[in-house]
Amino acid sequence: MPTDFKLSCVLFDLDGTLLDTAPDSVLCLNKALSQHGFTTVKAEAIKHHISFGALAMINGSLDHSISEAVRADILETMLDLYENNIAEHTVFFKGMADTLDAIEAQGLKWGVVTNKRERFTNPLMAALKLTDRAACIISGDTTGNPKPHIEPMLAACKNAAVKPYECVYIGDAPHDITAGKNAQMKTLAALYGYINPGDTPETWGADALIESPEQLTAWINSALCH
Repeated sequence: MPTDFKLSCVLFDLDGTLLDTAPDSVLCLNKALSQHGFTTVKAEAIKHHISFGALAMINGSLDHSISEAVRADILETMLDLYENNIAEHTVFFKGMADTLDAIEAQGLKWGVVTNKRERFTNPLMAALKLTDRAACIISGDTTGNPKPHIEPMLAACKNAAVKPYECVYIGDAPHDITAGKNAQMKTLAALYGYINPGDTPETWGADALIESPEQLTAWINSALCH
């Protein structure tokens, strides 16, 4: 850990990093697939698409011959279902609630930068009683560009009143690490998240690989000791 690094804020990707949203996402996907006459999918087969959005989940569930119009209809159904069932089964990853408590106990700020749209992010954060705790909540449509663009990262820093070089960003997809690095933040890859079986997170360029929220707490403690 560089001795000149002063940690002020911990920023999280949402799906697959801060929250385990897969149970609700996959349930709504399968309901939409069924309503449109298609076979449902198993969660383990589709979870790694979640970080790339609902359409990626649909595309990963259907044969290539299915038309764009049909995919669009399924997407609309899925998103309507999800909006109305935003946090039925969504929970913190094991240990993450304690990690947030530890971050706050250290006097650090924390926030969310996600590519999820505000239509879903804001109600989800409210349902988990996180809205008032977060120093910033930046969604995929809060700024003009989603991750991996630098814009949402800088918006998060502005809202949280911190400098990018005082932040660490943790996410479970390559675009998370790219966005954080381009903003001059420390970056951590969440191996416990929705990693594609074919992915190689060790090549993403993150400052560390984190296997659990407990390891994140340890990393933060180490950063504060320098």
